Amino acid sequence: MTVDLTTKFTDFKILKNEPLAHYSWTKTGGPADFLAFPETNAQVEALVQIAQEQDLPVTVLGNASNLIVRDGGIRGLTIILTAMNQITVDGTQVNAQAGAAYIATTQVAQQAGLTGLEFAAGIPGSIGGGVFMNAGAYGGETAYVLAAATVLTQAGTIEVWSHDQLDFGYRHSAIQDQHAIVLAATFQLRPGVKALIQQEMDHLNYLRKSKQPLEYPSCGSVFKRPRGHFAGKLIHEAGLQGYRAGGAEVSKKHAGFIVNVDHATATDYLHVIHHVQATVAAQTGIKLEPEVRIIGAQ
Repeated sequence: MTVDLTTKFTDFKILKNEPLAHYSWTKTGGPADFLAFPETNAQVEALVQIAQEQDLPVTVLGNASNLIVRDGGIRGLTIILTAMNQITVDGTQVNAQAGAAYIATTQVAQQAGLTGLEFAAGIPGSIGGGVFMNAGAYGGETAYVLAAATVLTQAGTIEVWSHDQLDFGYRHSAIQDQHAIVLAATFQLRPGVKALIQQEMDHLNYLRKSKQPLEYPSCGSVFKRPRGHFAGKLIHEAGLQGYRAGGAEVSKKHAGFIVNVDHATATDYLHVIHHVQATVAAQTGIKLEPEVRIIGAQ
């Protein structure tokens, strides 16, 4: 490294050679060369600028819930935004910083008597991650309720992008294509009845708990939904539930999940993913595409 970022910034936390297994929901992942936890937009700007000047690659993470970091770790600067977690309400709009938990944001909306975010009551990711991948569940999607997002562009400017500029698709947004960084999001919701909103959130969380293997570390739903099919059903019908490599296993409770049952590594996870893809393709001709984001060095 040409610069030690830990000496460049003293007003917030930067760690060196920090294992990302400490932060990922799978409990796997190699070290980040530098790992920063900025608390303001200005700090994110400064970090990115210094990294660019030093030719350091920049990787941005939120809650690291729908993510696999390879065992080789991440070179350059990794930014985790969870310290930027303020959530406010303005009329029928909820404004959340990128590092705010999606679950916490739904709870703030419920307390304000605003409906529209119930679908996300159990999504474990951050707001930034939710915008980045158009996170959704139970028939709802981020795109349905997002009015605008504040982003740091690749050119280094902070801009507010409208819903249309974000070009949402299934598990897709323009953030991915244009390599921007989400700093905050504004949700346009509707007035509702607090008790009914909570009732729907409780119902969806019951469904999630009863169907998903929440008792183990995992990266959530691993594969995108193939057109006309369900990934979990295809995996189940292929007889893959319980298939294991190292400590990573196709969940016996929900075939769409791969769980860390015994000190799994990221390499274990990737072995299971590749085996599932190959088996389903051989039996059905359908290629399962990962929904989980896979990053880092081998």
